[in-house]
Amino acid sequence: METGAKYQKLKEIVKRLGDAMVAYSGGVDSTLLLKVCVDVLGSDRVLAFIAASETYPEKEVEAACVVAKSLGVQYEVMRTTEMEDGAFLANTKDRCYYCKLHLFDDALKIGRSRGFKNVLEGSNVDDQGDYRPGRRAIAEKKILSPLLEAGLTKKEIRALSEQLGLPTFDKPSLACLASRIPYGTKINERILRMIERSEEFLTSLGIGQVRVRYHGGVARVEVEENDFDTVLNHREEIVDALRDFGFIYVTLDLKGYRTGSMNEVL
Repeated sequence: METGAKYQKLKEIVKRLGDAMVAYSGGVDSTLLLKVCVDVLGSDRVLAFIAASETYPEKEVEAACVVAKSLGVQYEVMRTTEMEDGAFLANTKDRCYYCKLHLFDDALKIGRSRGFKNVLEGSNVDDQGDYRPGRRAIAEKKILSPLLEAGLTKKEIRALSEQLGLPTFDKPSLACLASRIPYGTKINERILRMIERSEEFLTSLGIGQVRVRYHGGVARVEVEENDFDTVLNHREEIVDALRDFGFIYVTLDLKGYRTGSMNEVL
């Protein structure tokens, strides 16, 4: 099915719902979904639910609010409580499941209180290719995934976003900061801040897609291959900065950026 036909299917899926509360991160996928919901249903029948927590950079929460406001949609920011859940902090291979349970429990509560019947999230076809225990929480809570149902890939979502003039069309992929921590290493706020500050520094050098994977005192830096030279040209600055943030050693992963690299041990 061509991208245009998938886009029409997405609009038909949304139209049948009548209302939509979108779990909104400000990323490329959920922004397209939110835009389509507003276009099809009208802003009064759409609510953007923006989760805030220690596992998500504050600047991304702020950016999500800005985009939601620009789309003319009502939004609500709520601090989620996964950092109070021992099952999440234990960081087993089911970590994402526990995190999504908190997210969608909170979304459903707010949705019911505001009169919304449907809670939507932004998974796409490409998300099926990695280990994603959060999908189990989505199924258990009966959360809807219209982009996935319409058969849209990440590449197609970016193309549609550009056609619609969305500012997120070329935004780097986002992920929970906890996804940088190896399974079995307990999650705490100190480690999350080390990762967040390190990634912010690297992006300040003009690097787009970046992950700083935590391995105790070692920071394993993943960037796309075309950014290798930037890292090497700034290696002394990077080492100094990341040491200031708490790392002892800094390494560049020669395989480059890829989603879910912490799942390679499974």
